[in-house]
Amino acid sequence: MTDHPLEIWHRLVREHDPSGLNALLSEDVVFHSPVVHTPQRGRKLTAGYLSAAFLVFFNPSFRYVREIVGTSDALLEFETEIDGILVNGIDLIKWNNEGQIVDFKVMIRPLKAINLIHQRMAAMLQANK
Repeated sequence: MTDHPLEIWHRLVREHDPSGLNALLSEDVVFHSPVVHTPQRGRKLTAGYLSAAFLVFFNPSFRYVREIVGTSDALLEFETEIDGILVNGIDLIKWNNEGQIVDFKVMIRPLKAINLIHQRMAAMLQANK
């Protein structure tokens, strides 16, 4: 039996390993960034954003503090500290019957954290072009 998409996601996060993203993401996945106005469509763009997020968010202070899980979607609340700023947010993840993520939305608070993430993600995405 194949691992549940949420188990795979947690393993990638725990191991700080974005290499498994392509297999986990559906070809037509949609990514909703907290700092980019329009949805980002497709596996390549989504993997790029999430790979950058692995470098920006997943430091030793990162942790999921709550999960609400349904049959095909989950809400994962997280906290992390970056440059002395507490970042609180959610990952809203939806997957298909094949166990691939089809929609990934990130929401962050407070405003100070959003501004910091915007700067960090922009720099990371620019460096990876």
